[in-house]
Amino acid sequence: MPDKHSIPNNQGAWLKQLDAVRLPIPAERHLQVRRALGDSRRTIRDIADLIQGSPALALAVLREVNKRQNGLGDPAESLEVALTRLGLKNAEALLERLPSVPEADIPPALRQLQAISQHACQQANGLFASRLARLWQDIHWGSLLFLAPLWTLAAAHPRLFEEWERRVLANDEPPVLVERELLGTSLMPLCLKLAERWHLPDWIVQGYRLLVEDRRLLAKALHVARDTDHPLARQQRLDEDENLRRWLTQPANTIVLANGLALSSYHAWDSPHSMRWQRLTALYMQVELDELQQQVHQLAVHSARQQKQQDLWHPAEALLWPWHARRLGPSTETADAPTTQPATSDAVEWKALCANLLSTPSPFVNVLQLSSAARDAVVAGGMRRVMIFVADRTQSALLGQQGHGLSADSAGLKLEAAQSQVVRRLLAGAGQLRLSPANVAQFSPLLPGNLKALFPSEHLVLRSIALNGKVAFVLVADQDGLPLSDASLQIFGKTAQCIERALMLFAGRSARG
Repeated sequence: MPDKHSIPNNQGAWLKQLDAVRLPIPAERHLQVRRALGDSRRTIRDIADLIQGSPALALAVLREVNKRQNGLGDPAESLEVALTRLGLKNAEALLERLPSVPEADIPPALRQLQAISQHACQQANGLFASRLARLWQDIHWGSLLFLAPLWTLAAAHPRLFEEWERRVLANDEPPVLVERELLGTSLMPLCLKLAERWHLPDWIVQGYRLLVEDRRLLAKALHVARDTDHPLARQQRLDEDENLRRWLTQPANTIVLANGLALSSYHAWDSPHSMRWQRLTALYMQVELDELQQQVHQLAVHSARQQKQQDLWHPAEALLWPWHARRLGPSTETADAPTTQPATSDAVEWKALCANLLSTPSPFVNVLQLSSAARDAVVAGGMRRVMIFVADRTQSALLGQQGHGLSADSAGLKLEAAQSQVVRRLLAGAGQLRLSPANVAQFSPLLPGNLKALFPSEHLVLRSIALNGKVAFVLVADQDGLPLSDASLQIFGKTAQCIERALMLFAGRSARG
């Protein structure tokens, strides 16, 4: 479906178009807030808590209040202040003017960006709010709304967000060049102008000014933060630069740091971009990088638990992967499509099977259908012998459900956790074990005898796939005992990611059904 708006090619035209965009509100949240506004028993705090469940609605309220002030006085820095200034009747009238749309009909690009903003808010609250308790409202709302100018862009032109993601994150093209080609202008100055026009909280405007006008200062801070192995030398460099040292104490930096952490982790936790923000945040907080990373990862997991939209990506999922894995790779065509293809005639079939796994809504009626599709994708990816096990309800055994290239008596194979250390590890959480001649002597004695009889091989890969912290599937595969190349393992890993995503989509559909 084509975008509803023509694509401008200069900053002025973009400002005019994006300023006029009315962000859609999920219909269920729209109804809840409308009822709350008409309920005299609800307090301003109650209504504010309900509104913040829809970032677009929170933005609309703040924009409306600050527009009415027309730049006179300080902009409302929190939703409670905004509601108090606006009044409940005016808030109700504003709500009626906003489009109410079923959540499934809101562009995925917009919902994904808002999910990143909610992740950033979680990071900001967890890292900084307790340290700066007096400023927690500024931190909370500033971090949540920092990317708001981009929300309107994703709403009006969702394909541009997907194209930017593919080229900048997956193909590592320079952001400035991509933005000028796609938009006709640079993105950060456009965000700054929108933040100023909407009279967003001062910290948001300061953050964009840093990214646009004070990039040299930011670059110096990032350079100092990089020297994590020599804290004394790093501190001496800060002592020698009073301007930089003073900047590192400014509370307004917290919302830029939180959004930098959330947005960069969207691609990978250990990418150079993500590591730069982690080091800078550790320097700002005066903590060791390892300690900062532990906090950031824990907060990401907490944020993922609160995310109810199963079809969206959350960086916490990548914490279960091998550390150097990437959600996106070169030549990605869509946000969730596999990026490496089998070097066989099965490439087209493999890609189609993975696309079927990622279909929204989930096309599968039951787990048996899903595991059958998963087996076919693994086989099309180049594996010649495959068995997909499902975990039983007690998470104490694995039951063979789908096989390929194996003897007929493999159906119904059962692996007991009590009898194998490897099975216990596979059931403990998502993970992968690769058998090779280098480690087979170590791990072969720990494998169940019936599994070794089924796969008499020194080249084997076992991978457990979890849903909501519990293992659902275990994939066991090989290539008839032949050595597994790095390319084959990468394809297998990408297929497993698709299966994991398919499980999430299936679970979301089942919950709604």
